[in-house]
Amino acid sequence: MSQRTLSGLLAAPLLVAMWLFVMLSPLPYVTYRPGPTVDILAEQEGKEIVEVSGHQAYYEDGAEGGELRLTTIYVDQPEEDVNLVELMEAWLDDDSAVYPREAVYAPDETDEDKDVESSVQMVSSQDAAIATALKELDYDVEEVVEILHVSKDMPADGKLEVRDVLLRVGDTPIREVQDVVDAVEATRPGQPLPFVVRRDGKELTVEVTPREVDGNPRVGISPGPGFTFPFEVNVDVGDNIGGPSAGLMFSLAIYDTLTPGSLTGGHVVAGSGTIDADGKVGPIGGVQQKIAGAEQAQSELFLMAADNCADAAGVDPGDMLLVSVTTMHEAREAIETWVDDPDATLPTCEDET
Repeated sequence: MSQRTLSGLLAAPLLVAMWLFVMLSPLPYVTYRPGPTVDILAEQEGKEIVEVSGHQAYYEDGAEGGELRLTTIYVDQPEEDVNLVELMEAWLDDDSAVYPREAVYAPDETDEDKDVESSVQMVSSQDAAIATALKELDYDVEEVVEILHVSKDMPADGKLEVRDVLLRVGDTPIREVQDVVDAVEATRPGQPLPFVVRRDGKELTVEVTPREVDGNPRVGISPGPGFTFPFEVNVDVGDNIGGPSAGLMFSLAIYDTLTPGSLTGGHVVAGSGTIDADGKVGPIGGVQQKIAGAEQAQSELFLMAADNCADAAGVDPGDMLLVSVTTMHEAREAIETWVDDPDATLPTCEDET
């Protein structure tokens, strides 16, 4: 055996090891891929996703009721390793996207940070959607401060609950979110602090003892804007979906559930967009992947924020019609117009240019 052949045989395993190291080493990128869609007008595990108590609810059976589908995407988590193979697969997939990690996450963001943020955004989104739908039906809605998240193993865990309306903390009446922060920070760690809350229509007082975290007293809650409604509406899509991007579709599904007949005329409508308490629709991330997911679910109409038009440029939606809106009211009117006349002129991204 020649020296050259021997050298080649010895080098081959090293080259293979180097190749594997390059291909499998984590890289600072994040991939976006189309995720599943969920019909908010349907049942999940034997329960309606939108449940109403204290008001007539209208549930249409089968195809007659149509579908209002929220759309999702798969996004790599902050602490998830993404290698070159996975990046190449996403890069070569027309329905996927690759972004630098710093464009998506903060430098020190963890999976737990992301999960908490996503949970808070989901609760806030659902409440804003309920408020928007009820205002569209001319109901009065009272703005309050409520609990959006309770951190596990923190002092408030097991004592305070998500959607508790905060009335008073210690001697401080609660009128805005900062009142809660100030009242907790004015308390010494280890000193019991009474929280007066309204839960399920009843007022109660709960004592929570703050704990020192990074030099400051903390109880482990995320307070935020909430609402008191004239009757109860609950939206439950499970624990695997978070974030604010389903707000628009939640508001439309709630409106549909509270009104006779089918808003979609038996058709399949999908969409994505944040919603605020005034019914304004905001842009979301991953709109291209959500359009692809909606098309795969055989949606006929896709509703999106007008501010997402630039992000959707160049997307081929197939036979699905893309409609851009700025408010839930515009979205509702667009659906009704389209149901009455599928050839009607609807607001599109071309109108935004």
